Amino acid sequence: MKLDQHQHDIHPSIATGQSDNFESNGDEDLYTPPLNFSMVDNGIFRSGFPDTANFLFIKTLGLRSIVYLCPEPYPEHNVEFLKANRIHLFQFGIEGTKEPFVNIPETTIREALKVVLDVTNHPLLIHCKRGKHRTGCLVGCLRKIERWCLTSIFDEYQRFAAAKARISDKRFMEVFDASGFKDVPASPCSCSKRKTHHHHRTQYIPPIAMLW
Repeated sequence: MKLDQHQHDIHPSIATGQSDNFESNGDEDLYTPPLNFSMVDNGIFRSGFPDTANFLFIKTLGLRSIVYLCPEPYPEHNVEFLKANRIHLFQFGIEGTKEPFVNIPETTIREALKVVLDVTNHPLLIHCKRGKHRTGCLVGCLRKIERWCLTSIFDEYQRFAAAKARISDKRFMEVFDASGFKDVPASPCSCSKRKTHHHHRTQYIPPIAMLW
């Protein structure tokens, strides 16, 4: 999932996932990221629901597609923005709920993943209402396809869900079968990085022979 040709156009604060406002070339217009905005992978972003205040920022991403995970119709002003910027909308309606245990539609998640994995749809933004549960589950399943360890998947999910994290979401990601998605390159997770660091830190170096 590489789309390097778009990366040089992205402001540094986007790539680092910062959500602070910034000004462009001294202009008074503020570029405001949506709630919970972050980069997932090259050409893939995530966030909460974008509003009109976020449109200038979103234009800097050069999006081709948006994956919308709510069942409600897309607001008219958002639809007009997509049309004006030639952004294709993929809607996968997943009901939101505050219940701690809910059946997450696996078929819908799998269909959304096919869109996310298709590089012809990149750059792409995944969003639901607040960018926590539905978006978190979809990104978590993407990480399983990328062969992340569960610890790293749950850590990423927790960063966005915070106190609203749900056991049902974690259970869904844990049992999700990613074997049906082939030819997707692995992406290093924090666990593999820690293991590599630990390996280098504990590497045995033989003593130098003393000369008498």
